[in-house]
Amino acid sequence: MHPNLALGAAGEDRAAAWYAEEGYRILERNWRTNAGEIDLICARSGLLVVCEVKSRRSDRHGQPFEAVTRTKQQRLRRLAAAYAAGSATYFTGIRFDVASLLGQDFSVIESAF
Repeated sequence: MHPNLALGAAGEDRAAAWYAEEGYRILERNWRTNAGEIDLICARSGLLVVCEVKSRRSDRHGQPFEAVTRTKQQRLRRLAAAYAAGSATYFTGIRFDVASLLGQDFSVIESAF
């Protein structure tokens, strides 16, 4: 596996573990359509959580969460709406989080946008 792919997978694994520990159900990982991909989809108490995971080895090019641009946010909103519309589950709301893995430091920004 390419080192960048391994780093991304490590970040997604860490994020999935964090959500599971916090009591969320992991509904999907790497959910894809022709319009794009959502890294992690979780739910808890009727709330749908869409998480974009960003992983970096260093902050040389900025913090990982800074890579979630306005364009990416808009795409994630459209993808989340498509996922919710196609789901048999009713969700009371949708929240957008960003999980960041920088070296060994991991954090989740809830309601990031």
